[in-house]
Order: sequence, then C-alpha cells, then structure tokens
Amino acid sequence: MEPLILARIQFAATTIFHFIFVPLSIGLAFTIAIMQTMYLVKKKEVYKKMTQFWGKFFLINFAVGIVTGIIQEFQFGMNWSSYSRFMGDVFGAPLAIEALLAFFIESTFIGLWVFGWDKLPKKVHLASIWLVSISTMMSAFWILAANSFMQNPVGYTIQNGRAETTDFLAVITNPKLLVAFPHVIFGALATGAFFVVGISAYNFLKKRDLEFFRRSVTIGLVIGLVSSFGIAFSGHSQSEYLMGAQPMKMAAAEGLYEDSGDPAAWTVIANIDTENKQTGMRLEIPYALSFLAYGEFKGKVEGMNTLQAKYEKLYGPGNYIPPVKTTFWNFRIMAGLGGILILISLIGLYMQRRGTLENKTWFLKLMFASLFFPFIANTSGWIMSEIGRQPWIVNGLMRTADGVSPTVSAGSVLFSLVAFTLVYTLLAIAMVALFIKVIKQGPHEKPKDDISDSDPFNERGISHAIK
Repeated sequence: MEPLILARIQFAATTIFHFIFVPLSIGLAFTIAIMQTMYLVKKKEVYKKMTQFWGKFFLINFAVGIVTGIIQEFQFGMNWSSYSRFMGDVFGAPLAIEALLAFFIESTFIGLWVFGWDKLPKKVHLASIWLVSISTMMSAFWILAANSFMQNPVGYTIQNGRAETTDFLAVITNPKLLVAFPHVIFGALATGAFFVVGISAYNFLKKRDLEFFRRSVTIGLVIGLVSSFGIAFSGHSQSEYLMGAQPMKMAAAEGLYEDSGDPAAWTVIANIDTENKQTGMRLEIPYALSFLAYGEFKGKVEGMNTLQAKYEKLYGPGNYIPPVKTTFWNFRIMAGLGGILILISLIGLYMQRRGTLENKTWFLKLMFASLFFPFIANTSGWIMSEIGRQPWIVNGLMRTADGVSPTVSAGSVLFSLVAFTLVYTLLAIAMVALFIKVIKQGPHEKPKDDISDSDPFNERGISHAIK
C-alpha cells in the first residue's frame, strides 16, 4: 500500500478518535457550569452533587483527550512534512495561540476548580468553571481557524513556494470560520447534553437515585433541545456558504452529477453509480435543496460534471470530484441524527413535564442510545467536510497527494499506524472502564478513603474516583 493511502488512513483514524473527546469536553464543561450556577442561585445541595458527579466524567475525558491530541499533532511533521512546510506560517499561529492561551487558561482554571471547593469564595469558584467552559470553546475557535484556511484560504500570499500570512485578521474572520464555529459549538453542547441524558436514562431504568437524575435529565434535555435547533440553523448557514465557496462539495453531498432543475429538490436517498457518474432511484423533497442552498425556494445547483469542466480550465487536468458516496451518505447520517435529537428532546421534555418519563421503558432505552448519536453525527460531519474537499488538502492551493512526506516509507507509516491504534485502543478501554466505575458508584457513593464530605475533589478523592 502506498505511503499516501496509509498516511490518510492514519490521520483519519487519529482525528476521529481525538474528536470523540473534544466535543464532550466542551459540552460537559458548559453543562457543569450551568449546574453549579443553579447551586449558587438555588442553594440546593443536589445541584452541588450534580456538579461534582458529572465533573468526574469531564476530568476523565479531559485527561484522555490531551493524550490523543498530542499524538494527532505529531503526525503533521511525521507524515505530512510537505504540507507542514507549505502551511507552517499560516497554520502555526492559530495552533500556538490555542496552546499558549486557550489551553493554558483551561488547564489553570480546571486546577482551581478541582481543588477550590470550600477553599475559594463560591462566586470565584463558579467563575473558574465558566472560564474553563469558555476556554474550551476558544480552543475550538483557534483550531477551526486553521482548518477554515484549508477550506477557504484568505489573508495570505505565496512566497518561495510557501503560504505566508499577510492579514491575520482575515484569517480569524474567515467566512468559513464564522459559519463553522457556531455549528461545531452547538454540536459539542449537544454531545455533553445527551451524555447526561443517556446516563440519566440508564439510571432511570435501574431505578437508582431518581430525584438526582430527574433534575440532571431535565437540564440535559433543555440544553439538548436548544443546541439541536442551533445545529440545524447553523448547518443551514454552512450550506448557503458552500454554494459560493465550495460548490463541488455541495454537489457531491447531493449526489448531483448533472445540474439540478430550478427549483432544486433535495435527495433523501439515492442509488449513486460512481463509475458511470449517474444517480438514480431518488427519493426527493421538492424545493428543499434550493432553500438549503440559497434560503429561498428557487435556484438551481450546478452538478459535478459542470464543475469538473470548470475546474479543469482553472486548475489544469485532473479529477476534482471527491468520493461521492462517502460525502453523500455522511451528510445524511449527520442531518438525520440531528433531526432525531430534536425529537428526543421535545418528547423527553413533554414526558418529563407530565411525570411519565420514568415509566416509559422504550423511550428511556432510546434516550440511553441517544448518548451515542452526537458522537456519530459529529464524526459524519467532519468526514463529509474533509472528504468533500478532496483532492485538495488546502482548497485550490495544494493537493492532498502533494502534502505527504516524501521520505517516509510505507513501512514506517504502517508501523506508526499500528502503534497509535494500539495506544488508542488501550486508552479507549481505560476510559470506558473509568466511566463505568463512576456510573456504578453513583452520585451518592462515599469513597472508602477518609475524605472530607465538603471537599470531594481533593487529591485523594480524585485518585479514588479514577482508580
């Protein structure tokens, strides 16, 4: 197998695995901050216990996420040195700011929050978790700033065969960034919210700590509902953006080889024949694609064949059509799960208001399953976004095949792929085991060690929780 294929497989595997932890950290930090705010306002002990219980999951996830992030960044210099040379000046600044500013604030105030229970003034302690939440979102902003340049290069010039930043403000106000950042944040908030919903539903099924999880699930469902609608509206903004900046990705996401009619229908499912460049057996919703693309019920969408001819004139001979089936189906997985999350939130809140939620076993099982839906949707969204950009690693400037390290052999990449996969497998096993242990302990389980009830997050308390 060629080094390029192996390098792409390795980057995909490590990125997908790392992206399990990022949205969960962002979502849980925000949810915990809400719970602690309610504790300060309502002065009910249950909200403190909620903050501490869900905080254990956040700390475990945060620790594992750091390790996976380090391995991912290591790949840039190892497998993608040509890309690193070309993009280093542009890519380096956002990554440096993310590490030196956002991550520094995040890790500092996590420490204050963990060890500050009943030591710091309550408002200062609450401010610590809010600063953690804000800094997790700022970390995402700087990472997305770098990624958005790859999707839509702005504020640069080419000098000596390298992209160099000429307008940093343009980089951080990239139109792609401005539509991607809200979408990612809402997706992360949904991830944290439905994690709380799923674990709460599991405890409802087990009939454990009902009052505690009744309050937890309500907070999770409210955040889940708001964030799910946010995903839908911000996703629509991204679709409108794609029509102007990356029309080939939009066409691939719709399986359109030929230009659509006016108005354009949105395809729910279809049989895509990539060899003959045809799409048949469509189940369509009239007018929907025009609204998705332009915000109005008129307008046609150019097909991949038309765009291929345009790109050949612009960039020279080559295949500029991305993997269509991968782009098409991942978009539908993402959109479909987003719609399901909205329905679960609405039905769950309705049942909770009527007091019937805890007795609906079938729906509790669905709620537990919904824990995994945001992770799948997030992953599908990233696959659609990155695969839909192909054959470009930097859109219009550098092809993926030109970004790989020229001196790294297939054997070296395969060895590191196996090694990283082994490390990630061990990390996943450890994380799942720790999560299960915390779930089994429950929110009212007292550690066997001699730990003050007023300071459950001191050094020994944390060690006990994650052993």
